[in-house]
Amino acid sequence: MKRVLGNQVSQKGSNITTERLRFDFAHNEKMTAKQLQQVENLVNQAIKQNLIVSCEEMNLEQAKNIEATGAFDSKYGEKVKVYTIGQNDNIISKEICGGPHTIKTGNLGHFKIQKQESSSAGVRRIKAILTN
Repeated sequence: MKRVLGNQVSQKGSNITTERLRFDFAHNEKMTAKQLQQVENLVNQAIKQNLIVSCEEMNLEQAKNIEATGAFDSKYGEKVKVYTIGQNDNIISKEICGGPHTIKTGNLGHFKIQKQESSSAGVRRIKAILTN
């Protein structure tokens, strides 16, 4: 999202299951069709790269120090799980998360955004699926 919409975008929530995902983020305007396509392309590019997904448990302050992203208005416990996608100079994501995961992005299939909508004032929501 940040690569397409800018660094002001921040996660406001998510809900991920094996059937679909919902991602809420701070952004004041509806995404254009071009922006939605750019996000899909970036995600599918990462999937095709078959990147390693690693997990490390640490305290919240350590996670912030390594610039892991997360919904920081959420209540996290003393320990958090930080999932990193990629390695060395090719890290594309480092996030605090607790949802379902894979060990390689290539296992995910094809990412397709099905819908975008307003979640609340200043918050947008995308709904997407993974297909084989």
